[in-house]
Amino acid sequence: MRIQYGALPVARLGGQPMVMLVTSRGTRRWIIPKGRPEKGVKPYRLAEQEALEEAGIVGRIGRKPIGRFLHPKFRPDGSTVTCQIEVFRLDVDRQLNDWPEKGQRERRWCTLAEAARLVDTDGLAQLLRGLDEQSVEPALALDVALP
Repeated sequence: MRIQYGALPVARLGGQPMVMLVTSRGTRRWIIPKGRPEKGVKPYRLAEQEALEEAGIVGRIGRKPIGRFLHPKFRPDGSTVTCQIEVFRLDVDRQLNDWPEKGQRERRWCTLAEAARLVDTDGLAQLLRGLDEQSVEPALALDVALP
C-alpha cells in the first residue's frame, strides 16, 4: 500500500462553509488535491503544495491530519494500487486565476453533502460525511472572493 497526502480546502462562500474538489487528470473523477511523499518535505506541506498546483488555492494548512481514507489509484496499464490518503485541512485565503494544472483539471466549491455525493471513492465520501459544518467552518469568518 502506498501513502499520499491530501488537502481538504475549506472556505466561507456566500456565508456558507464550503469545500473544494478537483478532477483527476486521467479519469476526471472528483477528488481532493493530493500527492506522493517527497523526501525532506513534511506531509502537511506536501498537501499544501498539491492544493496550489492542482487547485490554485493558497491558505493555512493544518499540521495534523483530520482523517484518512483508502483510494484506488489507476495505472496506465489498467491495474490499480491502493493508496492510503492522509487529509489535512486547508483554510483558503486566496483562489488564483492561473495555476500550474489549470488546463488539466476542473475545480468546484461544494457543500459537504454535495462533495460526498460527487466523489466516487467510498473512503473519501465517508470522510466527508463524517465531517459537519462546524468542522469545516473556516478559521476566519470572511468570505473568500472568487476570481
